[in-house]
Amino acid sequence: MLAIFDRKRSEGPVYLHTHWRPTRTNLPAAVLVATVVAPLLYIVASWATIDPELWRHLYDTQLQRLITNTIVLCAGVSVGVVVLGVSLAWLTSYCEFPGRRWLDWALVLPLAVPAYVLAFVMLGLLDFAGPLQLLMAQWVGADYRAIDPRHPLLVVLVMTLVFYPYVYLLTRSVFIQQGTSLMEASRSLGCGSFATFWRVTLPVVRPALVAGTALALMETLADFGAVSIFNYDTFTTAIYKSWFGFFDLKTAAQLSSLLLLFVLLGLLAERHGRGGARYVDDGVAGQQRRIVLTGVRAGLASLYAGVVFFAAFVLPILQLGWWAMAAGWTAALDLRYLSLLGNSVMLAAAAALVTVLIALLSAPLRARPARPWWWELGNLGYAVPGSVLAVGVMLLFADLDRVVWLPLGNVMGVAVTPLVGGLAALLFAYWIRFFAVATGPIDASVARIRPALLEAARLLGSDGVNLLRRVYVPLLRPGVMAAALLVFVDVLKEMPATLLLRPYGWDTLAVQIYGLTAEGEWQRAALPALTLLVAGLPPVYLLMKRAER
Repeated sequence: MLAIFDRKRSEGPVYLHTHWRPTRTNLPAAVLVATVVAPLLYIVASWATIDPELWRHLYDTQLQRLITNTIVLCAGVSVGVVVLGVSLAWLTSYCEFPGRRWLDWALVLPLAVPAYVLAFVMLGLLDFAGPLQLLMAQWVGADYRAIDPRHPLLVVLVMTLVFYPYVYLLTRSVFIQQGTSLMEASRSLGCGSFATFWRVTLPVVRPALVAGTALALMETLADFGAVSIFNYDTFTTAIYKSWFGFFDLKTAAQLSSLLLLFVLLGLLAERHGRGGARYVDDGVAGQQRRIVLTGVRAGLASLYAGVVFFAAFVLPILQLGWWAMAAGWTAALDLRYLSLLGNSVMLAAAAALVTVLIALLSAPLRARPARPWWWELGNLGYAVPGSVLAVGVMLLFADLDRVVWLPLGNVMGVAVTPLVGGLAALLFAYWIRFFAVATGPIDASVARIRPALLEAARLLGSDGVNLLRRVYVPLLRPGVMAAALLVFVDVLKEMPATLLLRPYGWDTLAVQIYGLTAEGEWQRAALPALTLLVAGLPPVYLLMKRAER
């Protein structure tokens, strides 16, 4: 291992130093940032050559609809996650009603449900031949007008139910930290409940609200599975059609750059909306006096929170379980399923190992207090949709094959396998996409290692390998394990990049779900979907624990 541990005599976290000199620390950071940005530069450079006829066809038939659908989806999801997230966080933080204690943590569980899983569950229930439509037709009779199961509002509803926990978690933390003193002061000055909420509560919670909404929008723009299941054309579906329908990677890259522009606008809006606002802590966190709801108000609060939890988490589990039993889940556990599960686990484990190792080795670069602004570009990958990243990685690795890899094999007289279409390209995309996920827990663990602790260990005779084994490893282990788990589960559920970059024969559970739902095989897709849903629970548990701390 190249990294060795060294001490600093200044206050603050200890840095993990590598063999290069401190005066050259910008060099490895520049290499890291350049590696992350390279696929994005390839996407921007794709505009050097344009196919006028294909773009004229896209403009006449799709482009306006893609832009409209994307704007409508983002606007609808923004309103939905704000309404659900803020209202539920306010209820569970400030009010007391039946079921509040378990709903307080249960409302976070929908984060474990992949959007494409909830999408095909809802579509299966609301399909023209689905149970809900048939039941409504029996109740209403001949006058019943069927609900369009692919209406845009249903797409917005699915996205909202899956992504509202981002806003709920962040705003709930601020509500708990804030306490009730500001609200009581506002009411003592004559403000009613609505005025207090609008003039006191919302301004304080604005940074968390903007950050949570931005996360939800990033996930919405990156989604491919849910929108494709509903046949709701967005830029992600257009990228896939351009690549595998028109077999035009350049046009797919140009469409990716337009989607990247939406992402950039979202990031700028988040930064502008957050501004310099900070949380307010009145020092009474956890001691606020809750508003005790009684009678009808208590029943409505319990019903509201319970319906959201049921629709977003309980309903998918029940429906998937029913479909799995109807399809004969024991028969579905065949060699094909085990092969898909094995591929998913191996890819997720390899990606977690690579990503966590790079995050651990680059920890000293991120821990330094003074660093250039461009260092933050190393975390840009998580904001880039998987389909966009897949296109950039494909273009980058195609040039590496043409310029470096294949000529090197010819010079050495060795037959080499092209990098394009191999596991290396897919793992590279995973690393860029989920690098920011791994850095958070690892950076938190590194910050816990203080110089005084190392000095005490050395005074007690620990040094070298003994110091590494008895001090560094125990303190870094929780962060490393949490980072590995988060990356593992994220890769396990990831669909767009896997669908576009996977090697031949390397189908995963997520890819299988996409293929089966595209054919309307809801029951056969139930078992792999249920597997991914259960796999998403551990990181949600970690997020809840971190929120409590």
